[in-house]
Amino acid sequence: MAKTTSTALAFALALIATPLLAQDTAAPAEGEAPPADAAGLSMGVEIGGEGVGSNYTAANFDAWEQRCVRTETGADPCQLYQLLKDEAGNSVAEFTIFGLPEGANSPAAAGATFIAPLETLLTAGMQLQIDTAPPKAYPFTFCTQIGCVARLGFTAEEVAQLKRGATATLTIVPFVAPDQTVKLPMSLKGFTAGYDAVNAANDAADAAAAAAAPAPAEGAANE
Repeated sequence: MAKTTSTALAFALALIATPLLAQDTAAPAEGEAPPADAAGLSMGVEIGGEGVGSNYTAANFDAWEQRCVRTETGADPCQLYQLLKDEAGNSVAEFTIFGLPEGANSPAAAGATFIAPLETLLTAGMQLQIDTAPPKAYPFTFCTQIGCVARLGFTAEEVAQLKRGATATLTIVPFVAPDQTVKLPMSLKGFTAGYDAVNAANDAADAAAAAAAPAPAEGAANE
C-alpha cells in the first residue's frame, strides 16, 4: 500500500475530533444569523448532515465496521472500528486501526486508537493480548470529553497475528477500584477482510488527493 503520511495522520485524529466538528457545524458561523422568511421567522439551520468531514459506515465485516470520513474527492479515508463491551455486555471502549505508509521511518505497519472511559486509572495504562501470545502494555496519551486515548503501533508480524487470531483481549484498570481489572474481548472475526478493505480505500483516497493537488509553481523545485 502507498498511503501518504498526511492521510494516515489526519484520519487517526478524525475520531477524536468528531465531537468538536459536530459542535462547530451545528451553529451558524460567527456573525451569521439563521435564514428567516419575510415575517422574520427563523427557518432553521441543518445540523450535521452528510457533507465533507462527516463520518459514515461504509461496510461491515462481522465484528468490525469500516468507518470513513467524507472528502471533497469522493475517495474517502477509512479505518476499521469495533465497539468493545465488558462481560456484562456494557459498551465500554472503542478500538480503531488502519495501515501506515510503507517506507516510513517507523517499525509500525499499522496504527490504532483505543478510547477508554474517563474513569480509567491512567497510570496503569492498558494491555493488549492476541489469543495466548504474551500481552503488551501501552500508555494513555491524553484525555478528551469522550474518553482517554491510547495510540498504539503494530508491527507487520503483529498485524499478521491479528489476521490469524480469534480474539484479542484489552485490559484496563478502573480508577475507583485500582485492585481490579476490566477485560474487554475484541473479536478478530472479519478483521482480515476489513483491514484489507480499509487499506484499499486509503490507497484510493491518497491517489485522489494527489491527483487533486495543485501542481508546484514553475521554478519552485529549484528553490
